[in-house]
Amino acid sequence: MRNYALFPLLALLLAGCGNVATTGVGSEPAPRPSANNATDSNRKVDPKLVEANNGFGFALLGQLREADEGKNLFFSPASITLALAMTYNGAAGDTEQAMAKAMSLGGMTKEELNQAVLDLRQSLQSADSKVELSIANSLWARQGVSFKKQFLDANRRYFGAQISVLDFAAPEALQAINRWVSSSTKGKIEKIVDRIPPDTVMFLLNAIYFHGKWQKPFDKSLTQEKPFTLANGEQKRVPMMAQVGRFPYLKGEGFQMVSLPYGGGRYSMVIALPDEGVSLNQWLESLDAKSWKEWTSRLVSSDGEVQLPRFKMEYDKTLNDALKALGMAVAFEPDRADFTGMREQRDLYLQKVHHKAVVEVNEEGTEAAAVTSVQVGITSVQQPRPPFKMIVDRPFFFAIRDTRTGMVLFLGAVYEP
Repeated sequence: MRNYALFPLLALLLAGCGNVATTGVGSEPAPRPSANNATDSNRKVDPKLVEANNGFGFALLGQLREADEGKNLFFSPASITLALAMTYNGAAGDTEQAMAKAMSLGGMTKEELNQAVLDLRQSLQSADSKVELSIANSLWARQGVSFKKQFLDANRRYFGAQISVLDFAAPEALQAINRWVSSSTKGKIEKIVDRIPPDTVMFLLNAIYFHGKWQKPFDKSLTQEKPFTLANGEQKRVPMMAQVGRFPYLKGEGFQMVSLPYGGGRYSMVIALPDEGVSLNQWLESLDAKSWKEWTSRLVSSDGEVQLPRFKMEYDKTLNDALKALGMAVAFEPDRADFTGMREQRDLYLQKVHHKAVVEVNEEGTEAAAVTSVQVGITSVQQPRPPFKMIVDRPFFFAIRDTRTGMVLFLGAVYEP
């Protein structure tokens, strides 16, 4: 499959996410949103968060497409936005400004962003009883390294983040983090962290899981092997699903767009198909958050036939280069990054932002999952040590010195106190 696989899930993943509360070793369970689903699902969400997520998502799409031109691409802007937003709570100075610009936050304060995230989580928790949509956030800190209470509290309160303190040197730490990943994605993604370097002091994780059945399932008996033309003109045969019905549709300039609803209709898959003679890469040049909003607002219920390939796909990408290109380079530089909102000392920086996403589309519906990991490093390695025991019960040496210059002022040897 070529890049066509991206568009069915863009609308889904830009839409947002719900909530899953998870517990783990050394963790504190996150507070759950209100159980008043009728009220929560209608909760007003700050449109600036949606605009920021979409603007950032399409900008990131452009960067990732340039890096892997012609290759399948699938990611969750919502997952990446939320993982970075958790991290953003600890940014300060130039780093804070750079992250805000790259994430298209458009002047939102941290307080506004946090409240918008909380409202979004509560709004989408049970938005459609026929669709399973969940979000899980977690923060994993190295034992022995201190972080600001305000930073931890904000992520716990607004993001529902599970806070865990682990001995990163122990094998169980890696297992606990990846076990959380697997649990939060129903086993669709088994791990996000391969190893924990000695100078890594924190992981901030977001996981999104979606499972929705089509409002009108495709009839399996109508699925046929049909040719699919690749970008280079070659053809391959693929299982092509088909159905006739009434769907929100747009015939745009150089493309068609259709929306296939899931469950009760709160969520849908939007598919965009460039006209013959217009390559997907050409069409993508015209795609941004503004055009997306305009086109989807012009979808009109129409009778028609839809044929869609059945497919599954996995995507695994380190996002450092793409985020640097969007203006976040300072956050990755050990000597310039400022995360004093996380920790008193100015010694933290972003080591790695890693994203994994999987999707499967068939006659019954769609199952998708994504995980984003923000890995935070410390510039001066401060390995926690086990408590020591020193019993001065024999002759000993001592010295008194000037710690600034190193000059020894007094020294002595005590044989009998």
